[in-house]
Amino acid sequence: MLALRKTQAGFGLEAVEVPEPGAPAAGEVTVRVEAVGICGSDVHAYEWTDGYGHMVPFLPVTMGHEFAGVVVASGASAAVAEGTRVSVHPRLMRGDGLASWPAEPARRGTRLTIGLTADGGFARLINVPAGNVLPLPDSVDAELGALVEPLSVAAEAVLVGGIGLGDTVLVLGPGTIGQGLALMARAAGAGRVLVAGRGDEPRYAVLRALGFHDIIDVTEAPLAERVLAITGGAPVDAVLEATGHPASITDALPVLKREGVLVVAGIHAAPLSLPLTAFVRNRHQLRASHGSEPRTWERVIALLARDADSYRAMITHRLPLDRGLEGFELARQRAASKVILTP
Repeated sequence: MLALRKTQAGFGLEAVEVPEPGAPAAGEVTVRVEAVGICGSDVHAYEWTDGYGHMVPFLPVTMGHEFAGVVVASGASAAVAEGTRVSVHPRLMRGDGLASWPAEPARRGTRLTIGLTADGGFARLINVPAGNVLPLPDSVDAELGALVEPLSVAAEAVLVGGIGLGDTVLVLGPGTIGQGLALMARAAGAGRVLVAGRGDEPRYAVLRALGFHDIIDVTEAPLAERVLAITGGAPVDAVLEATGHPASITDALPVLKREGVLVVAGIHAAPLSLPLTAFVRNRHQLRASHGSEPRTWERVIALLARDADSYRAMITHRLPLDRGLEGFELARQRAASKVILTP
């Protein structure tokens, strides 16, 4: 079967034929992948930017960690029926030759991420622990099921930030995670959501389609100036970061209210230089959010089930797997927002 694999350190990805995974082991299921998204972290691994060297001991690896499909086979003791439509959580543990969902306390080993340090969803079939699959309701199709992972990452960051009713929230970064942060902040009750980016009109168009119109392009004016012009001079209650650029954090602190929270969700290749005196005097809180928990996936799936088409505008391109490298270039050049591949 065709798979998109990272075979060595350095720029690029290869489309290669690999064997099918075979029958699932005890506690595993085989998922036929129907939709898989190209994530920002996939693009970083493709480009081989700083921060992805942890993949080297696991290469070659089939990438893809945002995916949904159908269970087509179940191993012994796997309590998931064949034919179940599922989204797949990418976190697992591997030890003593076994892979398992980390919620199983008896299992210990190496923490892995499906699609980055263990074979992932850029292929037609994959075997995963049964505990990693979450059933999808009928109203959530496969391409929306592939959005559960990035939306859950965003929802986790919103929970970490304690976003509440009526809050004014500034989101840094208009990409998929930034879009998810805006959506999940709104779902949490935020009264106003501002989104800042840099010369990224295709993603601004997606945000407008999702119902967000307080969009700030920092190439036109400094961030603080634009934010305060929109808010009438009032500081924001919280900042949610998804840029991967440390300077965006320090640029946002002057518009964050006293005792306000800034949540970092981006992966950064450079250190942060923090103006500590102002940070301390304003009693600002800097928090980090990474990944997401199963309970957050359940909440996101419930949100999608209630109003699935409110999220579909996030997807701008749909391509077959054999055009996957084209999809990566579209994402890398920011000509696309979310690319969904269909194995």
